[in-house]
Amino acid sequence: MKSTIDNLEATKVKLTVEVPYEELKNDMDKAYKEIANQVNVPGFRRGKVPARIIDQRFGRVAVIEQVINEVLPRFYSQAVAENKLRVMSQPEIEVEEILNTTGAQGGQLKFTAEVDHVPAFELPSVEGVELTVDPLTVTDEDVDNELEELRTRFATLKPIKRKAKKGDFATIDMVATIDGKEVDSMADVSYEIGSKSMLDGMDKALTGMKADEEATFTTTLKGGDHEGEEAEVTLTVKAMKARELPKADDDFAQMVSEFDTIDELREDLKTQAQNRKKADQALQARDRLMDHLLEATTIELPQSVVDEEVKAAVGEKPKKAEKTKAEKEARRRISEQLVLEELAANREIELTQQEVFDFMMQTAQMYGIDPGQMFSDQRQIQAMVAELTRTKALALTLGEVTVKDSDGNEVDMTEFTRDPAKEDAAAEEEGDDFEEFFDASEDAEDEAEAVEKE
Repeated sequence: MKSTIDNLEATKVKLTVEVPYEELKNDMDKAYKEIANQVNVPGFRRGKVPARIIDQRFGRVAVIEQVINEVLPRFYSQAVAENKLRVMSQPEIEVEEILNTTGAQGGQLKFTAEVDHVPAFELPSVEGVELTVDPLTVTDEDVDNELEELRTRFATLKPIKRKAKKGDFATIDMVATIDGKEVDSMADVSYEIGSKSMLDGMDKALTGMKADEEATFTTTLKGGDHEGEEAEVTLTVKAMKARELPKADDDFAQMVSEFDTIDELREDLKTQAQNRKKADQALQARDRLMDHLLEATTIELPQSVVDEEVKAAVGEKPKKAEKTKAEKEARRRISEQLVLEELAANREIELTQQEVFDFMMQTAQMYGIDPGQMFSDQRQIQAMVAELTRTKALALTLGEVTVKDSDGNEVDMTEFTRDPAKEDAAAEEEGDDFEEFFDASEDAEDEAEAVEKE
């Protein structure tokens, strides 16, 4: 295969690919066999029809078309890889020449592909880079928030007679109608007032209501066959309850933890809050590192690709301000992905099975996906591995810069930039050393026994 490249624009190229018959012979033979197994020709058994008879009966063009459809994606991908193109869209492909349709087998397949791409770019060195993050301080308020969250997890719901307010829980039946006709309904729905997790206007309608009351409001449906349509929704409150938090005392500490007193529990919650803020510092440092990389890197993006992202975000006819914001976000999002890919490409990233497993389990939990479904889908696994590789490349790069808080104190990022793959490799080498030590010890013992016998 021979490929050449022409630059049509700064972010668009034209690939010309030529593949001689010799490289396609096996594909032609395979196509003839497949066709022979599909057709009935008098005087020949199915699957035993010679190629020349297929040419006579059905035309060689049919065989060549089948081959082209089969091999074209392969040779296109090969040409992209050979020319180190970072393609950003589906190619516009045109077949300019095909194999000989008559006479002796021969000729070549020639096609062109016009495609948007991002020109090569270089990432800046991070040597001497210093990032600034917020200082790590844990206040009594932080501990109170941790304790409040823990109490909320162990809260009970008690019926109330007063008017409902934000934070209360309503058990409701819902009926949606459009022009007086019922289009959807739900029964025994438990909903936290103020959570904004269902329909617009629902929180306002439920606020101030009591059990056995009914209310109607107008809203836009967010799902079902009438998604996006305006409907009247009638709510019937079957029960109204309030969250009752357990008292924060020694009994509570003993119930929810291994500690005997509430003071001991608060001290542990302080440590948890500190760990959480450490993680927040690491995320902030990572974001600042990405800001630095983007500011110091020139990346030319195809406008057509950006336009597609904007269209997907705000539709066909957005307001000027919406479009400007969406385009800025799209450019940032695409550029971040490209920088991460380049970081990963510049490093020899190794992943352990445990890293991949943990990452996939976390992703499944975050998005509510069945882990078994993820692990049974090879494409999903490959996508997860690629995502983890990019994430790890950024984390390892973070380990090469200096991070300080705004008070000038250096922040240790080791916990977040360690490489489990290298640690495992080191552990294996240490294990090998121990094995050699034990082997040597056994040899020494054998020699000593031999001397004693002599």
